[in-house]
Amino acid sequence: MPLRRVQDMDVARKRVLVRADFNVPLDHGEITDDTRIRATLPTIELLRERGARIILMSHLGRPKGQVREELRLAPVAKALSDLLGVPVNYVPDIVGFDVDEELAGLSMGDVALIENVRFDPREEKNDPEFAKQLASLGDCFVNDAFGAAHRAHASTVGVTEYLPSAAGLLLQREVDALSHVLNDAERPFALILGGAKVSDKIGVIDNLLQRVDSVLVGGGMANTFLKAKGIDVGKSLVEEDNVEVAADVLTRAGEQGVALLLPADAIVADQMSEDADASTVIVERVGSDQAIYDIGPESVKRFAGALKSARTIVWNGPMGVFEIAKFSAGTRGVADAVAASDGFTLVGGGDSVAAVEQLGVADRISHISTGGGASLEFLEGKSLPGIAALEEEG
Repeated sequence: MPLRRVQDMDVARKRVLVRADFNVPLDHGEITDDTRIRATLPTIELLRERGARIILMSHLGRPKGQVREELRLAPVAKALSDLLGVPVNYVPDIVGFDVDEELAGLSMGDVALIENVRFDPREEKNDPEFAKQLASLGDCFVNDAFGAAHRAHASTVGVTEYLPSAAGLLLQREVDALSHVLNDAERPFALILGGAKVSDKIGVIDNLLQRVDSVLVGGGMANTFLKAKGIDVGKSLVEEDNVEVAADVLTRAGEQGVALLLPADAIVADQMSEDADASTVIVERVGSDQAIYDIGPESVKRFAGALKSARTIVWNGPMGVFEIAKFSAGTRGVADAVAASDGFTLVGGGDSVAAVEQLGVADRISHISTGGGASLEFLEGKSLPGIAALEEEG
């Protein structure tokens, strides 16, 4: 069902309440990756050009309904001001008389950012009274926080009960790209999955297995599949309660003619650290005192070969412990192979996105998703509450 769009809203002189996703990584108060801030700039700039008075809100981290000084949005306001080239009025509270006073002076094109909405315990409960208080700050509402669209919170869903609402440009792009993958993907279609757990990705596998031609599995989740094939993976991370699930996926893939590729070799070590004595072995030769921390060079070669003919590629999750240099080659190799494709490529998940960013190939990816859990749930075929609340009626 089509979404109501910000482009079709009359916003001139109006107070537009915008839910953004500024949940950025911080290191001692310094933003280490401003990707999510930059992603919302087109929506903010569109609203400024049309004479709106813009009131931004977001969450940051998991304060669990309590004020935590290290999770205040002041650094975001500064970064946003630098990126926009205009002052951003940071309001160190969420709702109440003081907030109303601060926002009363906004002129056309002005931008304000209220405090971390998750400091209030009512946010995650989608409390109607809190949603009503948030809604009172604006004349209309724009949701541009795709990364939080799978959460039925006051700032994503509740406010839509009280204000005319529409999707921002970023949220529209995300929905368009993911819908294309689900409904109009050109074949051959390759799905690359990594990360630690099969349980995190089984919904995506179940929904896409009948749509794809190949599934490439790396990361910790590959160990569970290897064990399902009877391969001893030593001290490697394995989800014991999902070994049968992995075995079922292997069976179904075979029955449906889907090529399911697992690592043929791996980078192993006796500990997960920069100082570890790492070596490359075929997966059947992992020692009892070793653990797999990355896919090996032969696996990278095979995965890259399988991707060459793909016309659609979806990648979510790293191939190894990407944060540690000696266990990052697999993820980097896959990133290179995805970037080399001339088909439609979609990358989601923090480490996968970090890989294409660090390698400088992000501009060669068709779509980089800003939503980890949200993009996974969308690919699972689930209805996301924050998106459903913006759908055209009738």
